Order: sequence, then C-alpha cells, then structure tokens
Amino acid sequence: MTEILAGPDCVTMAEVRAGVDALDRELVALLRRRFDYMDAAARIKPERGHVRDEARKAQVIAQARAAAEAQGLPGAAIAALWDQLVEASIAYELAAFDRRVG
Repeated sequence: MTEILAGPDCVTMAEVRAGVDALDRELVALLRRRFDYMDAAARIKPERGHVRDEARKAQVIAQARAAAEAQGLPGAAIAALWDQLVEASIAYELAAFDRRVG
C-alpha cells in the first residue's frame, strides 16, 4: 500500500491522486455522519413542513463560508458547495420523514 503524503510533501501525481482518493473516502464517511443527523432530525421534527428552514440554511452556509475564508479558501465556492450540500440534506431528510410517517 502506498503511503499517503500531505499535499505539500507530494512530488508526483500518483502521490497527489492517492492523497485525494484517501481524503475523498474520509469526506464520504463524514457525509454519512452528517446524514445520520438528518435521520435524527426527521425523527424529531413533528411536521414535514419543519424540515425546510431557510433561516437555518442561511446560517449553515454563512458559517461554512466564514470557516473557509479563515482557512484561506474561496468563500464563494465553499458557499456554493454548502448550498448544494444543504439542499441534498433537506431532500434526504424529507425522504426520511416520509418513510417514518409513511
């Protein structure tokens, strides 16, 4: 198995790709954990109409943007990714809610 190097330590594209692939697996595992919270929210919320909360969505995206910018990342790009993530989370939560009450 190839050793996974930190980005700044990579000197070949194979090392970069191995690192990106490993990180992608970690990100998917983190997304699984995030969606577990959506399952919990679908179980806790008393009504389907409570799933979409635009104020909370805006707060989550703003927090991600600020955290990204604090890390030197492009805030607008991260906000756009988070918008997609939150929308996917809402869709997932709606489906979980429907399964629960279905």
